[in-house]
Amino acid sequence: MELPSQSATPQFLTLEEAAKVDAALLSSPEKFLTRLTISSLRLLKQIAQEYEVKIENLTAQQVIDWFEKDGKIRREQGIEAAYLKW
Repeated sequence: MELPSQSATPQFLTLEEAAKVDAALLSSPEKFLTRLTISSLRLLKQIAQEYEVKIENLTAQQVIDWFEKDGKIRREQGIEAAYLKW
């Protein structure tokens, strides 16, 4: 089964990627960190795109600012308006 490359809701770990992590010869903590790292890469790509910079040029302050902005959108406009849906 092929998954769509883009969906209405950002997907940080595809089912295929999750299955590959599960099948990897890793401990449970290593699998958790692997999932977190893959998800973080996707989020950093989004943040870099919004700032129109390369990922390697993102600063810690830009990441903090982005999370503050997304949190403000969530509080003021609701969860569906925010990028992160939590």
